[in-house]
Amino acid sequence: MARPKAKTDESSQAVKAGPIVRILGVRHHGPGSARSVVRALEEMKPDAILIEGPPDANDLIPLAGRAEFEPPVAILVYLPDKPQHAAFYPFAEFSPEWQAIRFGLAQELPIRFIDLPQAHQLGEPEPDPEPEPQSLEDQPSPTEDGEREVSCPDVGEDQAEEQSADVLAAAFRIRRDPLKWLAEAAGYDDGERWWEHLVEHRREGSGDGNGNSGDVFAAISEAMSTLRESLPDETKPHAGLREAQREAFMRQSIRAALREGFQRIAVVCGAWHAPALNPATMPTAKDTAQLKNLPKVKVQAAWVPWTHGRLCRDSGYGAGIDSPGWYHHLWTAPDRVVSRWLTRVARLLRDQDLDASSAHIIEAVRLAEAMAALHGRGLPDLSELNDAVQAIFCFGEALPMRLIHDKLIVGETLGKVPADIPTVPLQQDLTRLQKRLKLEPRASREIKTFDLRKPTDLERSHLLYRLRLLGISWGELSEARGKGTFKEVWQLQWQPEFAVAVIEAAAWGNTVEGAASARARDLADHGATLPVLTKLLDDAILAELPETVRHIMERVQAEAALASDVTHLMDALPPLAGVLRYGNVRQTDTAIIAHVVSGLVARIAVGLPAACFSLNGQAAEAMFDKLLRVDAAINLIQNPEHQAAWHGALTRMLDQPGLHGLVAGRCVRVLLDAGAIDGEEAARRLNLSLSRAVEPAQAAAWVEGLLKGSGLLLLHDRALWGVLDVWISGLPSETFSLVLPLLRRTFSTFTPPERRQMGQRAESGQDRQAVKTGVETDLDLARAEAVLPLLSRLLGIVDGLPS
Repeated sequence: MARPKAKTDESSQAVKAGPIVRILGVRHHGPGSARSVVRALEEMKPDAILIEGPPDANDLIPLAGRAEFEPPVAILVYLPDKPQHAAFYPFAEFSPEWQAIRFGLAQELPIRFIDLPQAHQLGEPEPDPEPEPQSLEDQPSPTEDGEREVSCPDVGEDQAEEQSADVLAAAFRIRRDPLKWLAEAAGYDDGERWWEHLVEHRREGSGDGNGNSGDVFAAISEAMSTLRESLPDETKPHAGLREAQREAFMRQSIRAALREGFQRIAVVCGAWHAPALNPATMPTAKDTAQLKNLPKVKVQAAWVPWTHGRLCRDSGYGAGIDSPGWYHHLWTAPDRVVSRWLTRVARLLRDQDLDASSAHIIEAVRLAEAMAALHGRGLPDLSELNDAVQAIFCFGEALPMRLIHDKLIVGETLGKVPADIPTVPLQQDLTRLQKRLKLEPRASREIKTFDLRKPTDLERSHLLYRLRLLGISWGELSEARGKGTFKEVWQLQWQPEFAVAVIEAAAWGNTVEGAASARARDLADHGATLPVLTKLLDDAILAELPETVRHIMERVQAEAALASDVTHLMDALPPLAGVLRYGNVRQTDTAIIAHVVSGLVARIAVGLPAACFSLNGQAAEAMFDKLLRVDAAINLIQNPEHQAAWHGALTRMLDQPGLHGLVAGRCVRVLLDAGAIDGEEAARRLNLSLSRAVEPAQAAAWVEGLLKGSGLLLLHDRALWGVLDVWISGLPSETFSLVLPLLRRTFSTFTPPERRQMGQRAESGQDRQAVKTGVETDLDLARAEAVLPLLSRLLGIVDGLPS
């Protein structure tokens, strides 16, 4: 009985002493801060925990105690009718807020978020936002006592205005990144490294029973208070109304907890806010006035997976870190932090077939610890470890460090949330499909090859195409030719932002198939041009949406019957050609599509010559690309009637006056490759286009149209080579200078081996001699000249005359 009585006495003593509110100022994602918070909570034994976070998500807090949660995760708060208007509050395993939540749930304590609700923040744009300065250069430096110089006597009006702008810029920088300025005062050039040395490397400490673990939080609060007070008076109106409202709401939340009778309250918040959250620092009436008449909208909240890579970005409370993977290592490594980290580096390099032995690890550990000792620190920081890794493992090369940065320092960890937590029906259907098809979302990029002859792989392809119709680009198709070989190669990488996209897409339906079909129909009904419709038709076929395909085909037929713009017809043909050629792979009825394609080819063949008349340079380049795509589409279809109509249109264009050289040259190239004209005809037309009657720029454009993208034609056709060689050799120096940039642009599209062979042929002069004599020969002039002295002696020829 004595022990319960002791507890009662302790409780009554706490009541007599008054309630205790302990402000724990932290870095939102920091393992040292998290350790200090856990230690402070264990020592303080609070009866309530208040955390900087969205009160809109208070109902989600109990779910975080489930074992299925694997950080990093985030709370998503969004507008149900406009999901794109949303805010994320991420939590890593080493986040102080996450550890405070898990501690409170384990102790069955009341836990509340106390930041300004997103119901107010998403209601309208941030009021009176703090304008970011246009320039932050030439800012005042800190004085010896830590305050900033804000006045300078005897300055002119212009100088005073310039100085005022500098002061505002400096104040903006302080509030945006206070750690940077404290770091500079401590002699560091990097705020993150300073915080890491001061707080994140802390692994042990002592307390006083009230949560004053090593007084680290008191020191942080004092430093931030001094920094806030050092801001010049003239900058305080620019501090931002939203920041003042947030701090006012947090103070009000603390007061509400005190009114409920809680005696030991722990408040976990960002370090910058710590000095301002003591309720005694601001009268209740002023806080009430700050929060009066705030707009309010209806919001919803959900837990969503997050990634370490996204922790590098600002989030709901404006926090981000540069090295989440390193911080996770600091949190999880129980001892020998340096050697364990360098072992992970060695393992990563070995996986990439790079040399990384035990000797490398030993030498890197010694080097890192020696550098830390020179800097007066017991534990090397990340920069010192990077220097040691680059020197020992990478032999001074920077390229492997990119791999280490992406895979280890940042990391590719993707969190998990329980599949049965409340969310939109579309997300639930997507989760079921991912599980059934064994397509697990991952933060790292992975390559998946699907064999479309296998039912499971075909369903996977359908899922990815349906998500693309919903604006969720989970996968990127690497090889389009996979459709023809019954295979597709996809690059998959899940992004946390897809959680918002799924919620936004939920307006179209409760299943992936239904939502994709509904959105595709809507896009078709509002599709203004034929190219848009044909591309949508291709996507719908690949997504296996038969009813939607029929709906889009009706729109395509109606639009094609009215379309008169040849360029739109040319843009519409390639997607339909792909469907027509590979539709049988996906058991698609192509009869209707074949009818539409026939009409498009016929109308393109009739209207193309008029569409190519009198084009300027920019329009000619656009038409050049369209010609390439249409030619590839017609070759893909392999219909003799379509090919004859297409080649007939190109042949008629060759004799058309006013045809741009780029287009004319490409027409000749297409006809030559197809066998519609022979090499002699191509050489004749090239010779005509390079005559003195043709402007040099037009001639150079003709050459570019003929040869762009492949030098093999020039290497294997000596007639073309000879004509071009003679033309270039005969250009006056002034003209040559004008056309040289155009020719260089053409030759830059050739591969290095092709350019090297061309240089060797030009140096030999063999083909030029063949053109002059009109005879092509394989004579080796160098070997022939070698026997001339002997022949001269045999014939008795001296200095060109008989002896």
